[in-house]
Amino acid sequence: MSNLFPLTLTGATIRRKGKRLVGPIDLTLQDQGITIVIGPNGAGKTSLLRMMHGIARLSDGNITWGCDLDTARAAQSFVFQQPILLRRTVRDNIAYPLRLRGIPKADARAQADAAGTQVGLGAMLDRPATFLSGGERQKLAIARAMITKPVLLFLDEPCASLDGRATREIEEILLRAAASGTRLIMSTHDMGQARRLAGDVLFLLNGHIHEHAPTPQFFDQPQTAEAAAFLNGDIVE
Repeated sequence: MSNLFPLTLTGATIRRKGKRLVGPIDLTLQDQGITIVIGPNGAGKTSLLRMMHGIARLSDGNITWGCDLDTARAAQSFVFQQPILLRRTVRDNIAYPLRLRGIPKADARAQADAAGTQVGLGAMLDRPATFLSGGERQKLAIARAMITKPVLLFLDEPCASLDGRATREIEEILLRAAASGTRLIMSTHDMGQARRLAGDVLFLLNGHIHEHAPTPQFFDQPQTAEAAAFLNGDIVE
């Protein structure tokens, strides 16, 4: 077990310009599996992930880890819905986090070659990253996030704009990462994807955790009318 966990949120809240985006959140997560965050547009999914990762400042409450904050930050990575690409090759994009950590260029590039090959980009390592397709860009983003061997990986709707084939390939990469021991916390709008990947589900509504349950329980026996309506495809506000 990693000393990164448990991850505990107590009254954690984000407000911007007087508007509450998410919270107060009371939640404890342990160190294994895939947690999928779902909910209607505007429910606070992205804000919750950013808050846990530390790139959105708390307005109220606390977030604590099983270790000191600097250690916790160094053990995490984040994959955004729209990958940020450097005007460099695929290889050098993947190697970038290692170069920031002082790894020599040759070593960083060698590790990037291995990471790129693992996600199916082995034949594209010398290609400019900006020439990649949407699915290839997300593979690059995941390889770059994973190259530092994070204990915890956050993903904000990484398959939102991808077709079925690219989505399947990304899911296979994520399942391999989870099987190797990486803890995943990921948001999605795709209920099929949530069923396929999740060990537990967080259902957000109006910035609050409305339900948190193991995947079979949530999908087969939702505890609230709002969750049942959402799963039925109804508009929930």
